Amino acid sequence: MGKLIRRMGIPTFAVSALLLVVLIAAYVMGQSLPVLFTDILRRVGMNGILVLAMVPSIKSGVGPNFALPIGIVGGLFALMCCMQMDLMGWSLIGCSILLAIIICGLMGWAYGKLMNAVKGAEMTIATYTGFSIVAFFNILWLSLPFSNRKMGWMLGDGLRETIQMDGFAADKIVSNFLSFNIGEVTIPTGMILLLLLTCFVVSVFFKTKTGLAIYAGGVNPKFAEAAGLNIDRSRVIANIISTVLAGIGIIIYSQGYGYAQIYTAPLNMASPAVAAVLIGGATATKASCVNVVVGVCIFQGLMTAAMPVANALFTGTDLSDIMRQVIQNGVILYALTQVKKGGDR
Repeated sequence: MGKLIRRMGIPTFAVSALLLVVLIAAYVMGQSLPVLFTDILRRVGMNGILVLAMVPSIKSGVGPNFALPIGIVGGLFALMCCMQMDLMGWSLIGCSILLAIIICGLMGWAYGKLMNAVKGAEMTIATYTGFSIVAFFNILWLSLPFSNRKMGWMLGDGLRETIQMDGFAADKIVSNFLSFNIGEVTIPTGMILLLLLTCFVVSVFFKTKTGLAIYAGGVNPKFAEAAGLNIDRSRVIANIISTVLAGIGIIIYSQGYGYAQIYTAPLNMASPAVAAVLIGGATATKASCVNVVVGVCIFQGLMTAAMPVANALFTGTDLSDIMRQVIQNGVILYALTQVKKGGDR
């Protein structure tokens, strides 16, 4: 058991054990496990690419990308622009992703330059950069001349806080693509396939010359620099990829959720993504696509199953969000305290 715990890591083992206990408790309390598993798979597909955005940032040595809101607001801006043109269905999703790649690429380049200027304090600066960009875009959501009435308030100017995707024939369009049932469990094939495809592309990239240079600079920057590698350039490329993945991820998240949420909604979306990748076995200096898939399954599984159990145990009190905050922030705190111990743990 000790070897298993060391191999999995304390956060992964502890949260996995808690998930098992919660699932057993849900079954004993009469909760429908097929409904829970359907919701877990849906949440995994919705959040997977957002969690994957952590991998390039961690591999480059910058650490977990607490500035994930930069890519999120960039993706939402691309989505709003395509909605303004009244695109529908797959055209909306496809054009939004293409535009998000361009917008988030530029934003990621600027963010990467900032990270090179603040080496040693990346995670602190990243957090406040994410807060700042969300506040800046709050002004844009109110002041930009969006005129599509499906997006704006009934009276006055500016965009609504929540914009329905079904008004653009894009509600769960990726989720329902090739979806099927196993018994009473619905498999959101489209989102799962897209997550696996994105993980495959990221894995292949980090086997290329550029990807290996990014990883080498993250593991030992002094040795990599002595070998002639351009560390600053590698960090900028990694942050561009991370920001682009966040932009794509929020578009997939929005169609799966059924709504595009703007204003302050992106403000705290970095912490769950960071916690998920750390629960999957990643550290502040080492991460892989396997950590992403494992972490998002465990974290989203726990968050989904804990809601009905907590509500049944404490009637009239919703403790699910409190539990989520305790778990995600506790895992982040533990991982960051282990950065200097034993190499990367």
